[in-house]
Amino acid sequence: MTSPLWREGWHPQAQCLASPNFGLRPDGVLIDLIVVHSISLPPGQYGGDAVQRLFTNQLDWDEHPYFQGIRGLEVSSHFYIQRDGSLWQFISCNHRAWHAGASQYRGKSNCNDDSVGIELEGLEGDRFEDAQYQCLAKLCHELKQHYPIAHVAGHEHIAPGRKLDPGPGFEWPRLQKLLDFPPQAFP
Repeated sequence: MTSPLWREGWHPQAQCLASPNFGLRPDGVLIDLIVVHSISLPPGQYGGDAVQRLFTNQLDWDEHPYFQGIRGLEVSSHFYIQRDGSLWQFISCNHRAWHAGASQYRGKSNCNDDSVGIELEGLEGDRFEDAQYQCLAKLCHELKQHYPIAHVAGHEHIAPGRKLDPGPGFEWPRLQKLLDFPPQAFP
């Protein structure tokens, strides 16, 4: 399905900051999964631009002791939603972002191939803000209008035992209520 909203996989309402951390999707892959993550840098600290700098390989590793443990990490996500609901985009949805890592869901491995990654500014176990749920729901609807989205899962669901985000503070029933996706779309 084509939507005038998207420009080559870029959302016109997002603040765009292109990341070099992406690749091509395999031929013939259907983009049918949304993966919800949480991130804050340093952990538990909100605001600032450390996440944006991480996703664009511009983070000063010496700026905070925590950054030493992630030194050299090259990761990205398609989208990032800050606590106030601000929407950032780093990778065209037509491309493969580096957000899922070793993963498996719906009988498929390597979820980066067929998913869109959305990071929420937050910490595993913390609560998320109303503005984030509203932005996330709107974005999920818009993604579904343009791509054959059939599933929404957390990083914790596609990489169990390895990842815990978005964690117990994320209200899955609340997201389900905001979306008109069928119940089988959720974990």
